[in-house]
Amino acid sequence: MKSTILLVLTFFSIQNIHSQLKPVAYSDGNQKLNGYSIVPKKLPQTKPGILILPAWKGIDQHSKEVAQELSKLNYNVFIADIYGEGNYPKNTAEAGQQSGYYKTNFNEYQKRIQLALNELIKSGANADNIVIIGYCFGGTGALEAVRGNIQTQGVVSFHGGLGKDATRKNNTIKPKVLVLHGADDPYVSQQSITDFQTEMREGKADWQMIYYANAVHAFTEISAGNDNSKGAAYNEEADKRSWNHMKLFLNEVLK
Repeated sequence: MKSTILLVLTFFSIQNIHSQLKPVAYSDGNQKLNGYSIVPKKLPQTKPGILILPAWKGIDQHSKEVAQELSKLNYNVFIADIYGEGNYPKNTAEAGQQSGYYKTNFNEYQKRIQLALNELIKSGANADNIVIIGYCFGGTGALEAVRGNIQTQGVVSFHGGLGKDATRKNNTIKPKVLVLHGADDPYVSQQSITDFQTEMREGKADWQMIYYANAVHAFTEISAGNDNSKGAAYNEEADKRSWNHMKLFLNEVLK
């Protein structure tokens, strides 16, 4: 009986240590959006915030787990809903179609990022102490945030697309930029890497790009499997290293 009581007390004490993700409804005009917020129980006075931009299938288990881990590090976190209710992809074909739309219509992508950022600030994050991170399609979004002059101290792109339409001008980039890239990612061409680095240099950005050996696309996603020949696969070492590189970046950039 005592052991049962102890287990119950331990469960509730663990539940009380860390905050839980809470759904947040917001909107873009008539389009309902469904994000998630998590605010640590002991948010520092500087109120650092992190906005997460999910991969191409929208808010998934991985983005929720990332939010929970960041909350444990005392960051106020919000997960953005880019697609909106009624538009969530049911398969990879729909995900490709939806993400492709926002890559082409980058102004709308930037708008959805800004709306999510507004929700993060409403939840208590300091507007002058925020970093935007993204995975795959969300990694592309993190770069679109700096291209769109969205107010943020820095961005982190995990295995994200780097390119933009060649007709778009390279502008001055104020936020710090960290790109975490699989060295063998078949979906990011050498030309897009060269163009991205040129964009960073012409924009006088404070930027870093780290390559991970033997890593392809989606190297942080356990659900991607471990077969590199498919072009997208999980890589445990790259996952751990990229997480630590992000933490170093956050410690440098956020107050």
